[in-house]
Amino acid sequence: MIKLILSDLDETLLDDDGTINSQNVTAVQKFVKNGGYFVPNTGRSYKSVFGTLKDLGLNKQNKQYVVSYNGGAIVEIHEDGGEKIIVQHGMDLELAKKIFSLGQIQADIDTHIYTIDTLFIYNISKNDEQYMRERSVPYQEMADDKLDFLSNEKTIMKVIFEHRDPDVLQKIADTVNAQLADRVLTTFSSNRYVEFNPKGSDKGSAGLELADMLGISRNEVAALGDNLNDAAQIKAAGVGVAVANAKPEIKEMADLVLSKTNNEGAVRNSLMNIQENKWVI
Repeated sequence: MIKLILSDLDETLLDDDGTINSQNVTAVQKFVKNGGYFVPNTGRSYKSVFGTLKDLGLNKQNKQYVVSYNGGAIVEIHEDGGEKIIVQHGMDLELAKKIFSLGQIQADIDTHIYTIDTLFIYNISKNDEQYMRERSVPYQEMADDKLDFLSNEKTIMKVIFEHRDPDVLQKIADTVNAQLADRVLTTFSSNRYVEFNPKGSDKGSAGLELADMLGISRNEVAALGDNLNDAAQIKAAGVGVAVANAKPEIKEMADLVLSKTNNEGAVRNSLMNIQENKWVI
């Protein structure tokens, strides 16, 4: 029976405009009320998930968890609003600098650097500004491309690049991996980002790390996703679930492919399918 659900946010739990389908809210609350854990597993900062937890009615749990930065951190959220980082898998500044430099292949590249508590953005695009605004994601704009200030910041989690042309994203990936393939894990997300985490940091390994802390076996874990940065958790979970709008590669590896898209209450659809197969607690 499923006791832990790991869910991607953008294009999985959230509608395209960043809101949550009311059917998803009802289904998640029922699952949690029955003793399950519903854990956002996202590439984003854990701080950007606080609004989502509130919308789901999970912000007043005794202990609520979030897996952030594509597995870079596991954070415990308390009902009084306190937070505790219980796991972090970061990268050193020199590696971040190399990734940043290699990714600047043309003038319109938008670059994100995530530390454990802050998102810094260099050369932010208009599309990205709108995307951040719709999802209430806090960030600080960088005035220039000098990264030495990061030596005074907390642990660096990942570096990602935004562009709407998939060929540009692929060229960035190829350029970075030509020199750093043995040190980074490369994923794509939201049809606009190519992301670089330190090798060994991914949504699947972090999700199972959390499950182990909670005394939950792999077979009692389900993972929901849509894009290539969800592949690790889809493969790792006892039940891997792809929403209807998922990439073909994700559907191919999933145990269950839903009939509903993220805009049609896919998480509720997932819980119904899991329940019908007697997987849910």
